[in-house]
Amino acid sequence: MKRRIDEWLQRWVAQEDRDVLLVRGARQVGKTYSVRELGRAFSSFIEVNFEEHRAVQTFFEGDLTPQPICEKLSAYFGAPVVPGETLLFLDEIQACPNALSSLRFFREKMPDLHVAASGSLLQFAIEKIPSQGVGRLSSLYMYPLSFPEFLEALGEGALLRVVESASTGAPLDMAFHDRLIDRVRTFQLIGGMPRIVDAYVRGRDLNRCMELLDALLVTLRDDFSKYAKHSPVERLIDVHNSVFYQAGSKFMYSRVDTNASTAPIRRALDMLVKAGLAIKVHHTAAQGLPLEAQAKTSKFKVLPSDTGLMQRAMGTNLASMLVESDADVVNKGSLAEVFVGLELIRNSMPTIKPALHYWHRESRGSSAELDYVLPEDSSILPVEVKAGSSGKMRSMHMFLEERRLQRGVRMSLENFAKYGKIDTIPLYAAWTIA
Repeated sequence: MKRRIDEWLQRWVAQEDRDVLLVRGARQVGKTYSVRELGRAFSSFIEVNFEEHRAVQTFFEGDLTPQPICEKLSAYFGAPVVPGETLLFLDEIQACPNALSSLRFFREKMPDLHVAASGSLLQFAIEKIPSQGVGRLSSLYMYPLSFPEFLEALGEGALLRVVESASTGAPLDMAFHDRLIDRVRTFQLIGGMPRIVDAYVRGRDLNRCMELLDALLVTLRDDFSKYAKHSPVERLIDVHNSVFYQAGSKFMYSRVDTNASTAPIRRALDMLVKAGLAIKVHHTAAQGLPLEAQAKTSKFKVLPSDTGLMQRAMGTNLASMLVESDADVVNKGSLAEVFVGLELIRNSMPTIKPALHYWHRESRGSSAELDYVLPEDSSILPVEVKAGSSGKMRSMHMFLEERRLQRGVRMSLENFAKYGKIDTIPLYAAWTIA
């Protein structure tokens, strides 16, 4: 399965002044698979999974000089460790904090050795180590499959070139447009988790995909016990469910549990964000760049990490979804807004953790909201996600006038079009504005 991050992994391999690489992301998004595929290009590949190979953790006790560690790893796994020819992959490295601390010494004392590390709960481990202990590291952030990656997996990558050739002045032929809307419908149902996409590609069996999503949701929540010392498992499950139900609106702690205080709910949400299962979208005044400088950290929305998991957690009935119109399915509840937000994240630069923002003005008689505001060159690009293919876009017009902006984007089921300063871009092309 071709992933966009593969190109960035190849760039890392080719770099002369190369740091140790951290591949970061939630569990089950394909991190291990992509690094294994990268390992095929090396003469030797050693994969250490610290949760599976617990005995290996003793190699990282005491002296963290990399040469003797590599000698032990070579003997244990029966493979040579040769700088320039070997890829050493330290997986689930959060299970061995000493190994995480050793990475800086690999960079300093064995700079020609390709060393990559990964872990789904990596953020928790990094926070416990002094900054100098994890110096000289580079990161690549990985997410579930994006819509373009889904099309590639289906063998329909040619549709991406069709989308790239379209514009507001040259909309797609309706045959292509309808086909892409149908693909968005399917993608939103199953989501982008690699195992689910692979099952769909192989069998085109939506019922099987739903079963796998249910099992995956259980697996992800079983992992909550690994950080229960920060927050009780029951609280984490409650907050995780609330993330799904509150998607598309300002997140309210009181809606999780009216009888609970804010602090434990906030703590549980922070855990889910660090684990990659929830993504905050902060409110910003959007008076200029950078948007982060005008963000209000106490006011935010939260996106779930995947639309497929969202659908299953909310009890979506597959039979009813299949008989509804494309517009009803694609825009059901907050699904369209979540889809666009996830596409913006998954198609952004993987070298930094992206930040999303929205704008909302609460004023009596003049309330207005934009789903996303993005930096675009030296200006701000407002983005509004609309259900169906109609809408007056009052908030968009107001924002453009007040900020004296020349362009806004409206995302919907409508084909490419232009209405004054507003470019209409179909949902399936959300990746083009990332």
